[in-house]
Amino acid sequence: MSVSLTKGQKISLSKNGATLTRVFMGLGWDVAKKGGLLGGLFGGGGESIDLDASCLVFDERGELVDEIWFRQLKGMHGAIVHTGDNLTGDGDGDDEVIKVDLSKLPASVKSLVFTVNSFRGQTFDKVANASCRLVDDTNQKELAVFALSEAGSHTGLIMAKLYRHNGEWKLHAIGEKTAGKTFHDMMPAILGML
Repeated sequence: MSVSLTKGQKISLSKNGATLTRVFMGLGWDVAKKGGLLGGLFGGGGESIDLDASCLVFDERGELVDEIWFRQLKGMHGAIVHTGDNLTGDGDGDDEVIKVDLSKLPASVKSLVFTVNSFRGQTFDKVANASCRLVDDTNQKELAVFALSEAGSHTGLIMAKLYRHNGEWKLHAIGEKTAGKTFHDMMPAILGML
């Protein structure tokens, strides 16, 4: 069963007393369409769209302790793995995936912030069928789904934060619109969300 979270909403990642241990964030979008009838016939028009998923790891003090993105595909000694950079959105399903084994994260980790950015600068309202989802990796059930096109004319979005509260992992849907071609450009807004 899928839960469509709204901005600011929080949910627990514990179900019936059993805590989820493995989740993944999937990011999907469609290849840019060629412009017009002649553009489609002769290969003109359309521009390549490169969305990027990132996971930033913070400690109790709110300090960045690890970053998992297309230039660093593994973090936290293998507890977080990015499956690889997709430069076009080509293919079905999730185009970029970040897998997290919450049970392998050290106790010093307080929160994980998931972001999406448009590396080539196209705004989200120009990207077809762009969505991001958080999935229980044990039974492949969607926990939350976010439509990126609703972000409008922005190039970055702070999607969600997984955080520990009283020994339990919770999900906070942030949905903060930002500008940035990488998460580095978005850091002032990210730090404001901690």
